[in-house]
Amino acid sequence: PSAVSVSAVLPAGGSGERLGGATPKQFCAVQGRPLVSYAVRAMERVSWISNIIVVVSPENIGTMKTIIEKYGHKRVMVVEGGITRHRSIFNGLKVFAEKEFSSHLLQKPEVVIIHDAVRPFVEEDILSKVVMAAREHGAAGAIRPLVSTVIASAADGCLDHSLERARYRASEMPQAFLFDTIYEAYQQCTDYDLDYGTECLHLALKYCKTNAKLVEGTADLWKVTYKRDLYAVESIIKDNLSQEVCVIINVKESVTQVGFLLPESLKSQIKVEAVSISQSKNDSHLRNIFSGQCYNFVCVNDKKCAIQETQKLVDMLEKSDIPLLYPVVLISVHLDISESNSLSIGMEELTSIKKFARETKKKNILVYGVLIQYK
Repeated sequence: PSAVSVSAVLPAGGSGERLGGATPKQFCAVQGRPLVSYAVRAMERVSWISNIIVVVSPENIGTMKTIIEKYGHKRVMVVEGGITRHRSIFNGLKVFAEKEFSSHLLQKPEVVIIHDAVRPFVEEDILSKVVMAAREHGAAGAIRPLVSTVIASAADGCLDHSLERARYRASEMPQAFLFDTIYEAYQQCTDYDLDYGTECLHLALKYCKTNAKLVEGTADLWKVTYKRDLYAVESIIKDNLSQEVCVIINVKESVTQVGFLLPESLKSQIKVEAVSISQSKNDSHLRNIFSGQCYNFVCVNDKKCAIQETQKLVDMLEKSDIPLLYPVVLISVHLDISESNSLSIGMEELTSIKKFARETKKKNILVYGVLIQYK
């Protein structure tokens, strides 16, 4: 997709009536962060998506702009939505095509992704698949097998008929379109479509005769609809945070085997990636690790100035933008190989480490220190 011009439109104007409560679901906090921020970040992590348009209701424009500023989102524009889903998406598309709608007309993309702001777990792989399919077929969308059988009721409230579940699929997000195709469809569609329709793929078929390519999606593309879904989102986030740890071993050859005892003992509990490096010589290797989705790091070293090595890691983590989405845990393990029986760390150094940890916590990086005496 990097060879294709791609932008994304995220409708986020819903009132969240089914969720209950005064706050629309897209602005509800999950682990202290608004749900919409997770969806924006999922798009933002994909380098080949040029612009992210978030469409919100007029009364929530200020809230959305505050979220963008607070969490440092880049390449994001906030657009005022319409009274229905389709009118909101149409407004999001207009910033690429109508000068009257936006003071800053964005460059028109070849392909546009449409994705709900309340579907936070979209990965680059499925985004890539729908974009490439849309480029070839004009439109594409993620689908999932139906969980329940769909039935139709008669006027008297009794069963009329049911559909054969194996023949049907649930339409999910993300969806992608050649920009000209979906924009032309919206320009042609009726007020009835704009007010009562929900399916973008249907508009492309009805008005542009474009048969969408259907792409099998993953189980985590579901949409937050009810309050219980927010608890499910929180559970998934916590689970993801504990899936993997990267152990960085930066010690002399004579004690390297001690450093490797840690990842070996951890492997039965968690997925471990162990890296034996000199940080100053292998920054690029570390950057590759940081570009992944690992949020737990253990750095094993035997240097007197352990805090300086930890500072290097913190700086690299900050540049990677990983802490913008999830809290990062960084455990600095210092191997003391001196012959002395007394601890090699003094009160002054201990105080500076605590101060350092307090500062990094503000950046969403949680630093812990472990001192191991080894003879």
